[in-house]
Amino acid sequence: MAMTLQELSAACGVSVGYLSQVERDNATPTLGTLAEIAAALDVGIDHFIATPRQSESVTRADERQPFSVSGTSIIYEQIGAEFPGHELTSFIMNVPPGYRSETVQHAGEELIFVLQGAVLLVVDGQKFLLREGDSMHYLGQHPHSWSNPLDRVVRLLWTGKMLHGATPSAYIPRESGLASVSADDLFVASRDVTDETAE
Repeated sequence: MAMTLQELSAACGVSVGYLSQVERDNATPTLGTLAEIAAALDVGIDHFIATPRQSESVTRADERQPFSVSGTSIIYEQIGAEFPGHELTSFIMNVPPGYRSETVQHAGEELIFVLQGAVLLVVDGQKFLLREGDSMHYLGQHPHSWSNPLDRVVRLLWTGKMLHGATPSAYIPRESGLASVSADDLFVASRDVTDETAE
């Protein structure tokens, strides 16, 4: 059944204006936003993208296949394994200079650890500049956003848990009558983040 942008917006919590920009290829949503849209449409996130699947629990540094959402310059490396019942997912994120993404909130939680560079997080309106070796753990229900304030690529370790079935391993169609157990929120996002810089 087709949905209007207004209906989709109400179902996924993403503004009609932003959905319209995505529809016209004028905006590239983060994976977290894609997960929300996928859940609202009752499809898995792999309806939009195909992420590498891990057949074992061990990932090797020289064997990870990087991937990205079409049209975005963020490069992801999946380090979490996908197996039945998993609740966490984890990625290394390679974030380009000046990147900013939209503000979001959702069920679940996230943890960000700065591997290289710095990241500016905004959680519940409060700014936190995290440098190499710093980390932050927060509940997804708080409005949160992030950006790369530097003029070089920043590497982050992102681990998260989100309570909807939008990823390939966790997705269960609603018509099955089964409740989805858990899934992933792949990203935090950012809006109106300015002024802060890091060495």
